Amino acid sequence: MTRAPFGTLGGEGVEEVTLSSAAGAVAEIITFGAIVRDLVVPSRKGPQRVVLGLDRVEDYVGSARYMGAIVGRYGNRIGNGRFGLDGKSFALDLNENGRQHLHGGGRGFAQRLWTVVDASASSVTLALVSADGDMGYPGRLVATCAYALLEPATLRIVLEATADQPTPVNLTTHLYYNLDGGPDILDHELKIAAEHVTPTDDELIPTGEVRSVAGTPYDFRALRPIRAAKHVAAAEYDLNYVLSGAGGGLGHAATLASRRSGVAMELWTTEPGLQFYGGHKLHVPAGALGGGGYGPHGGLCLEPQRFPDGPNKRHFPSCILRPGEVSRQVSELRFAAR
Repeated sequence: MTRAPFGTLGGEGVEEVTLSSAAGAVAEIITFGAIVRDLVVPSRKGPQRVVLGLDRVEDYVGSARYMGAIVGRYGNRIGNGRFGLDGKSFALDLNENGRQHLHGGGRGFAQRLWTVVDASASSVTLALVSADGDMGYPGRLVATCAYALLEPATLRIVLEATADQPTPVNLTTHLYYNLDGGPDILDHELKIAAEHVTPTDDELIPTGEVRSVAGTPYDFRALRPIRAAKHVAAAEYDLNYVLSGAGGGLGHAATLASRRSGVAMELWTTEPGLQFYGGHKLHVPAGALGGGGYGPHGGLCLEPQRFPDGPNKRHFPSCILRPGEVSRQVSELRFAAR
């Protein structure tokens, strides 16, 4: 493990922590947004970068404001930025189209400086304190994010939180995956261990339904290329999947593979949902690692999560953290050469 300065933002210094495995995997994490800036794994053709990242910390403030970051206090959307809890009503920051609350608000956890509180040769733990009233949320919340690089090429992510008042919590990772460095991920093959999705309205707020994927373009129960769908709009994925194995333990959520690089990734998680975003709105014209930028479908997101708009849908999995409890979410990205 190494630690080094990585520029400044708003007059505050940003650090970069580099983890490595004996097998040749390397993860680079910066303290701004607890961002995974780079992740390289061994392949049959040599080291392979498998996530999108940027050259400078300033590049993460604009169109790439969630890239590689931990998002919260509540990842994904809360309808109209409002919810009720224990007889009280709360209004959150409306940072999407002035009507919806997305990824914790305009200054959510992805736009904050985290603090390194522990580090070893193959792991680092970062912490963040969110004050009572932050972005409209009740209670003072303390969040930690622990990254560990396990042999030979697994990145384990543990997200924990405690609070002094009841509050919704849904921390999640917002990595963009591209397993072969190509201009888009449409020929990547994807499998999602889910029989159902939670459909949304035109503003991507869940309607409350739970609908089968059978016979729809959202059916990834068997490994298939992302572009192989029944209509062109199906490439514009941005939907929560109800994971079949959700039961509190670590379960298989998805498999992503590239024939071009021969690299495959299995995503395992404790979470009940998985947001699949196909990156159709991605537009980062410059600053990409290796040069150039990232265009539409340049990477895809697989975000383990509690369900979107969870505070307003009582039949969705519980997302309320109460004093004396610990919110704990574990995910593993297991890479292998095929």
